[in-house]
Amino acid sequence: MSPAIITLIVLGIVAVLFITEAVPLAITAMGGAISLGILGIIPMNTVFSGLSNSTVVLFAGMFVIGAAMFHTGLAQKVGTTVVRIVGTSEGGLMFGTMAIAAVISSVSSNTGTTAALMPVVLGICAVAGIPASRQMMPLAFGAGLGGIITLVGTPPNIIAAGALKNAGYQPFGFFEFAWIGVPLTVVGILYMMFVGKYLLPKADLSVDVVIDAEAAKEAMASNADPTKMWITALTLIGVVVVMALDLKMFTLEIAAVCGAIILILTKCLSEKQAYQGIDWVTILLFAGMMPIATAMDKSGAGKLIADAVVNLMGGSPSPIFVTAVLFALSGGLTQFMSNTACTALLAPIGISIAKSIGASPHAVLMAIAVAASCAFSTPVGTPPNTLVLGPGNYKFMDYVKAGTGLVIVCFIVSLIIIPMVWPFFPGK
Repeated sequence: MSPAIITLIVLGIVAVLFITEAVPLAITAMGGAISLGILGIIPMNTVFSGLSNSTVVLFAGMFVIGAAMFHTGLAQKVGTTVVRIVGTSEGGLMFGTMAIAAVISSVSSNTGTTAALMPVVLGICAVAGIPASRQMMPLAFGAGLGGIITLVGTPPNIIAAGALKNAGYQPFGFFEFAWIGVPLTVVGILYMMFVGKYLLPKADLSVDVVIDAEAAKEAMASNADPTKMWITALTLIGVVVVMALDLKMFTLEIAAVCGAIILILTKCLSEKQAYQGIDWVTILLFAGMMPIATAMDKSGAGKLIADAVVNLMGGSPSPIFVTAVLFALSGGLTQFMSNTACTALLAPIGISIAKSIGASPHAVLMAIAVAASCAFSTPVGTPPNTLVLGPGNYKFMDYVKAGTGLVIVCFIVSLIIIPMVWPFFPGK
């Protein structure tokens, strides 16, 4: 059996386990890399090479900075201030909720952002007599959209950039995602305010949820420290500015780690809280998929998949058609599996397909990463969706009704903007 076929079999097993989550995601990814090493597809000394990838360090640093925002009460404070400004009308609250969720999640965890803002929004809903079902889903959607805006906003963005770098291409810059992330966020907010809100249920807010929300607000308020908030805010701003400047002597991962160290030394969060703030599943999943991506390239498995997909699309498909197909594939998978796993799985395939038609892979990778963040149609597509399921008293079909239209809108906007910003044939 050829190395390419063996790699495809391993990849197929990994894909099934990613979708079903019968085995934890991190174990699936690392198990796939180990299997390819044992089978002789990649050298044994490269099985864990993903752990030494600089992107892993970037992940860890930003997870710690994001955790500090929540431990110091900074995220809560910002959310409360914005909501106070926009008022307590249903439309104003929806706009403020989605906007601030998008801004915070652009530089921190989408899940953490949703968790931090939930008690704020729930409390205001209870006081204003607005059903939580009208605001919880927009909160989760706003966090998901905002994550697209920067390189560190969501794991799929970092994975796409890492895949490009690993394949020898220029990776995406820190704010490069904003070209598509900002328009999608604006359009997404407008969609929810003028279309999506009519598709949301009007379930009443339960007494238990109100009590839980108030208790959470009091607990977070008791931990708030103005000095630590300022230190965290200034550190975050400093890290973002340094990353945006793209200094060769001060790389992204060094900026992230320095920011994390400053926050630990200044007691904005403890060493234990820093370790707990790191999403080890994401890190191990990324580290495990890097050797698998290498195996796909070296064994020829990636080329086999690319050739098969290209032939199915007519032999010489247009790059825009390829991008649309991969967006649809990524957007479909992400509704039922981790967006991180989805991007890690499709990124090397996207690069191989782009190579096979002689196009730049940047547009294809951007489409895959963006689509992976458009997990709006199910409650299991992304943790923020799951978080608001109970407080919003939602059913599965509520996500299908309100979220599917948003996915379609994102698909249309992406196919218009992505080729304009990342040409398929630059220089021609």
